[in-house]
Amino acid sequence: MASLLIRIYDVKKNNHTVLLRELFPFTFVVLLWIIQLVQAFLQTSWADYSLYPRSVHGLIGIFTAPLLHANFGHLTGNTIPLLFLGYLLFNSYREIAGKIFLMIYFLTGILDWFLARSAFHLGASGVVYGLATFLFFSGLIRKNPPLMVISLLVVFLYGSLVWGVFPIDPQVSWESHLYGALTGAILSVVYRREGPQPKKYFEDEKEEEENGLPENFNPGVQHHGTHNPQMTQEAEPFIPADPLFPRVIIRYDYTEKKKGEGNEKKEEDEK
Repeated sequence: MASLLIRIYDVKKNNHTVLLRELFPFTFVVLLWIIQLVQAFLQTSWADYSLYPRSVHGLIGIFTAPLLHANFGHLTGNTIPLLFLGYLLFNSYREIAGKIFLMIYFLTGILDWFLARSAFHLGASGVVYGLATFLFFSGLIRKNPPLMVISLLVVFLYGSLVWGVFPIDPQVSWESHLYGALTGAILSVVYRREGPQPKKYFEDEKEEEENGLPENFNPGVQHHGTHNPQMTQEAEPFIPADPLFPRVIIRYDYTEKKKGEGNEKKEEDEK
């Protein structure tokens, strides 16, 4: 009874974990909209909590900058990519999705704080770039067909993001885009051996031997068992129905037995 309850608890726990993974991108986006709506309702701005490089008061921005946006247009532009790319990450890389997202989130902010120009940086665009580059490079590195399809899909839908890493518009934090993209690419290499792996379509010879086939097995030769003097085996054209179960035809030969019976009869007649 106790083991049954433990199994039921494990199943429910696993189901809840899967549900949380699938809902995380949606929950994160909802949090961003709640923060923006609260600012609009209170007619205030929390831009002071943005990231400001190389300053003590700007350190808080490593945690808060991705949660803040300049306006609703800025937030709308990040909403769909966060939902779509986040969904791909948490459903295709379930084992490592959480730490990949968090590392993109914080490492992008840390690099911004050290290397970006002196200005207020805010918005989740760096996270979007990190997710896009991770999904793209990870699919190519792992050589897993479904993941490679995701890579092509990211290029098709978000290939134009590459222009965002150049200092074209002074009002855009291209540094966040650049460092987010670099973070995602580096993480795809660092965690290449975790999560989904390439599929193997061919078995090695050692694996075949482990399956029970002898090393000198030849499907064109009959493999007979131990010799029994009471029976003989007659060779016939071999039809290999299955290499694991070679066809062996066994027939009993009663010749010696019949000959012995004949001699006994002759002796009785002579008597």
